[in-house]
Amino acid sequence: MSDVPGLDGLLGVEHLELTADKVVVQYTIGEQHLQPFGIPHGGVYCAVHESTASTGGQIWLGEKGVVVGTNNSTDFIRQAKVGDTITTVATPIHRGRTQQLWRLETTDADGKLIAQGQVRLANLDLPVPPEALARYRAMTQE
Repeated sequence: MSDVPGLDGLLGVEHLELTADKVVVQYTIGEQHLQPFGIPHGGVYCAVHESTASTGGQIWLGEKGVVVGTNNSTDFIRQAKVGDTITTVATPIHRGRTQQLWRLETTDADGKLIAQGQVRLANLDLPVPPEALARYRAMTQE
């Protein structure tokens, strides 16, 4: 298990690059990622897409508010298998006062597209919770 908190930690996600303009994460497909028929569950890609976009969106928004996902559209292109190292890259398409739109591309070790998608985020005018603020500061200091 990863030292990353939450669902990303359970999925074994490792943060490789964390900026307001690009977030890169990586994980290795294991038995915990499979659906009952032995292939990676599409929900894994959706979850990683949303958390990766949200991370970038929160870094960009900073302490001005909290981002939350409002839409997640993920297309599954190619099947991965147990042992494959998967990389997800999030880049912004639009960042505005009330919402953001992020593009996600998930590839295998050979650079072949596994999944692609978009995540829309709402920028909420709420204080960042203290525990999230501490995590955000730690992530952006690394």
